[in-house]
Amino acid sequence: MPFSSDVKNEISHLPIENDCCALSELAALIRMSGSIKISGYHKLSIFFSTENAAIARRIFSVLKRIYSVDIEVSVRKNKQLKKNNNYLVAVNDSQVVTDILIDTGFIDQKEINIFKPNYGIPKNIIEKRCCKRSYIRGAFLGAGSMSNPEKTYHLEFVNTDYSHAKDLQKLINSFGLNSKIIKRKEAHILYLKEAEQISDILNIIGAHQALLKFEEIRVLKDVRNNINRIVNCETANLEKTVEASMRQIEAINIIKQKKGLNYLPKQLREIAEIRLSHPDATLKEIGEKLNSPISKSGVNHRFKKIQEIADELKE
Repeated sequence: MPFSSDVKNEISHLPIENDCCALSELAALIRMSGSIKISGYHKLSIFFSTENAAIARRIFSVLKRIYSVDIEVSVRKNKQLKKNNNYLVAVNDSQVVTDILIDTGFIDQKEINIFKPNYGIPKNIIEKRCCKRSYIRGAFLGAGSMSNPEKTYHLEFVNTDYSHAKDLQKLINSFGLNSKIIKRKEAHILYLKEAEQISDILNIIGAHQALLKFEEIRVLKDVRNNINRIVNCETANLEKTVEASMRQIEAINIIKQKKGLNYLPKQLREIAEIRLSHPDATLKEIGEKLNSPISKSGVNHRFKKIQEIADELKE
């Protein structure tokens, strides 16, 4: 199951704390995934469509908590792609639909005009901290998604209206986060890419089990990346050691062929003989094998002298 589904299933089963939080969550769901239908003589319906059964139950529970109304729930087989079930939650009572739209600030109570919707987030909906958290939770249930953290860190909210994207960004950033907005085709995508901030947003919406799993994956990835960096570093160092050793042996062999190793001063001859006997040894190891041990830099200095002599003999 995708990580997004795990998160949505978890927060869909959270208890609804109070009516104000339920209204905040509903206000977000309407703006993110709600649809309004006008039929007949000003007959209004509002419905939500989702492939997630847990989200459908959540919407049903939120509506039932606030409004005494019959709610229709239907299931259809999605004919496209995976052919998953599609759950439709609908309210067909025009008066109740009007009340919902007014209560959530989607239309103005003074001018009840469905053709002048307010996609922004009303301040009275998110006055309390618990309501702010509920609104973000509803927005994620409505049109949020999250990448598998084993692959990449990315959490986003798909907004159809830019004013709502800006208000949602302001709301999320009020928790000390740094969400950003980009445009993708006709949608405005509000996103977070930093692992720490995604952890924070999961905590804000109450997805604590998903948060623990996310942190576990994150720790394992960090350990794996650190190991890879160490291995890569060791491999690079080994390659440098081998290349340096080959150059040193080549220089020693030139001297050996042209003049013989006795041509070298005693200190250089000793280090040359050790290198020929131990082609894989590091400079430090060679320095320790000398009769009078010297430092790594001292060994390197002597090899430079050997290289200079070899270069002179080649010329």
